[in-house]
Amino acid sequence: MPVLTRLIPSPVVVDIRRGALDDLAGLLADQRISSSGRLAVAISGGSGAALRERLAPALPDADWFEVGGGSIDAAVRLSNAMSGKNYDALVGLGGGKIIDASKYAAARVGLPVVAVATNLSHDGICSPVATLDNDHGRGSYGVPTPIALVIDLDVVRQAPQRFVRSGVGDAISNINAMADWELSNQVTGERVDGLAGAMARTAGEAVLRHTGGIGDDDFLTTLAEALVLSGIAMSVSGDSRPASGSCHEILHAFDILYPQRAPAHGEGAGIGAAFAMHLRGAAEESGQIVEVLRRHGLPVLPGEAGFSDEEFVRVVEYAPQTRPGRFTILEHLDLDSDAIRDAYADYVKAIGS
Repeated sequence: MPVLTRLIPSPVVVDIRRGALDDLAGLLADQRISSSGRLAVAISGGSGAALRERLAPALPDADWFEVGGGSIDAAVRLSNAMSGKNYDALVGLGGGKIIDASKYAAARVGLPVVAVATNLSHDGICSPVATLDNDHGRGSYGVPTPIALVIDLDVVRQAPQRFVRSGVGDAISNINAMADWELSNQVTGERVDGLAGAMARTAGEAVLRHTGGIGDDDFLTTLAEALVLSGIAMSVSGDSRPASGSCHEILHAFDILYPQRAPAHGEGAGIGAAFAMHLRGAAEESGQIVEVLRRHGLPVLPGEAGFSDEEFVRVVEYAPQTRPGRFTILEHLDLDSDAIRDAYADYVKAIGS
């Protein structure tokens, strides 16, 4: 009887620890990602300068590129600048915007990308998706998974704490995303990938149930591992389904309707997850999510993120339009604005303001 297996696209190495950045050159050589040292390194215009000064002596043959932001135009400019230079790999050194631009640029020129995350704001650090601003707002683009991922906890600590809080919200939202996927399976027959689902759920539950805080090494390691596992879950399933449901529809509606005021990625996903779990009648799970979000300093009510109740009603009503063809609790209930308003009032009472 033949034994059937499948290959899982994932990094060849994941290094999460204090001081990991100091061993970057050795890691690239030891893993045969870059034996020659011919690297392109993408950095931001802010904190990237200090990191360049720190790393440049260990990467003498690298070329450094300052990326203007997380737009598709910036990613295309980066790919054009690297074209024809015979690099071994592209190192994306920074936050989510730099890494997403690097993943897209590397895909265009056929290079492997090494993600060196300087904050833990969302699960894009290891996902097969690049989320980039474009002329129509923001789009998601399929890209290869990073060949290696490095997260130095000492560097992560230097980033503003709001980035870690955002990562908490994004990881926990997996619980709602999985509930939406299973709902779609029951109602529409959509197939759930059990392996991807197990990874995404494990990631969300690990962060949800960890008793530590954002200043603890153990918690930061758990959060980093959860975000990595979420990214690999998306690679396994071939799309963002295991980590993106009604929670992310609400998040993207914030981005589209209020682009100048939209909450951070994980903040929007966290609020969306708590409210969506309430909509599906999962009071205990919604309450757990609310409790953990509050403990880590994330908003659970739109007012805590700078939005009125009516603006939130508009966001939830618009949310299904952000992911056409995706079935979640929002599509299932198909609530009008009055019904959303009533459900939100029940949510406020349930969680206590």
